[in-house]
Parts: sequence; C-alpha cells; structure tokens
Amino acid sequence: MRLYVPHDERRPQPEPAVTNDSLAFAIGLGGWLIGLAVVLGMLSAPTPFDPARVLTTIAVGLVLGVAGLLVSRRRRP
Repeated sequence: MRLYVPHDERRPQPEPAVTNDSLAFAIGLGGWLIGLAVVLGMLSAPTPFDPARVLTTIAVGLVLGVAGLLVSRRRRP
C-alpha cells in the first residue's frame, strides 16, 4: 500500500454535486416549527421538562435555519 500517489497517477476530481440547499433549510425550519407547536401544546400539561431550555433550543434552531436559508438564497446563481 502506498501512502503517496504522484500527481500524474491520480484520478481527476469529481464534479461537485448539485443540491437544493434552500429546500433543505426550509424542511429543517418546518421541523423546528412543528417542534415549537408541540412544546407550546405541552406547556399546559404537567410534564417534567424545563420549558425555558427547550424553547431556547428551538429559538436557536429557528435563527440558524433562517440564517442558512438567507445565505443559501443569496449564493444561488
């Protein structure tokens, strides 16, 4: 087994995959919104969870998702 392959023996780089990043971010945001609806529905029920911690996690997920959506739409040619 060789650890170094000379440049002339290497295979060419593959083309980058074409993806729809905006769709992926939109689906992720939808998941966070569903999670928010579930947590807000559970607030009235006596369950042993810390709502502030869960809502903070959901808020961070939503903010990062919106930021990713904006960046992916701006980078689209």
